[in-house]
Amino acid sequence: MKRLMFYLPIFIGILCLAIQPAYARKASAQPALFPVSPVVAKKGALEVYPSVSGNYLVYSQRIKKGSINEYQVVRVSKNSPQQEGRVIAPTQLYEAIRFGVAVRDGAIGYVSNRMGPIAAWMRQAHGDGHIAIANMGTFKGAFTPMHLKASADGRVWAFDITTQKIRRAKIMGDFSEDFLNMELVGQSWRMYDSDTIKYKQGYQATKTGRVNKLLPPSLFIFDRTTSQLMMIPRAFNGAVSPDGRRVVFVRENNGNYDLWMQGIDGSDLVQLTDTMYGEFEPAWSPDGKKIAFISNRDTEGDVRKTSIYVMNLSNIRVTRLTNARIATDGGPTWKDDKTILFHSNRSFKKPQADTMDDWNIWQVNLKGALR
Repeated sequence: MKRLMFYLPIFIGILCLAIQPAYARKASAQPALFPVSPVVAKKGALEVYPSVSGNYLVYSQRIKKGSINEYQVVRVSKNSPQQEGRVIAPTQLYEAIRFGVAVRDGAIGYVSNRMGPIAAWMRQAHGDGHIAIANMGTFKGAFTPMHLKASADGRVWAFDITTQKIRRAKIMGDFSEDFLNMELVGQSWRMYDSDTIKYKQGYQATKTGRVNKLLPPSLFIFDRTTSQLMMIPRAFNGAVSPDGRRVVFVRENNGNYDLWMQGIDGSDLVQLTDTMYGEFEPAWSPDGKKIAFISNRDTEGDVRKTSIYVMNLSNIRVTRLTNARIATDGGPTWKDDKTILFHSNRSFKKPQADTMDDWNIWQVNLKGALR
């Protein structure tokens, strides 16, 4: 009995250590930094990369049609996002419509492979006219525009293009891929990263010193008024300011990704972030004074654990907005000066502690906390 009483505390201690990680995981689900709530969620569909301009919300969607997945773009009222909206859907076999962009007057930008090569288009707000952006419908596949963005009035457009032949072929294949992994649908920045271009169980951290074997893409800025097409080397994820005068973009250097900004006229090139981890997918606030973006700076470069942040350009102060324990938040856009829409794989029941194999559109309310 004495021997039993001697070993009993030791046994209890070992048992507590064994079960402690489970309790630690439960306890690690932090309360939300700012209120988050789902905005668009459709059964059998993935909704990604929301875009807002004027009274319109545009998002890209992969929807189940029978035995196949179909890529299309949807435009709805930003104040009634659950209602039926205008859909730009494929009209032929193997066609995909992606990278939807909202324009203030109701026009819709998108990228399609309907002409054979991948090209960027704008459907007019009224009627049924589709305008080729930068006349890319005639480039015979020389351009593969990705990450399409525009100024609020649709005058200035941004898109990135790879010049690496082997990468271009893979991008063209993935663009309409029916079985493209869910992760890659909502993390399109990974198409330019050699360690993360395919779905797998483990990834290297996006961290300074890591080797990216792919050549960097180039960012193109097209002004529809002047027909000027400008190239910024080693850049992608470009976002045009609401007034069309500046562009913020992502540049990779030595395995790390940072945000940069410059004037459309080439002036005032400046590096906005300089962390050892990754910053991606920038988006301008309606007044042009702040930049929303995603980063894994607080998860030591974890590819799958990204949060939404906002930078105040007047003082370069960065505020973290979302902090779910394991969620992948991405594609931020400003609904108004106090609300940001984004896509996420969060669970509806446990948005701070669990995820699901799905992308839906969420929103985070800033509550006037940014200065």
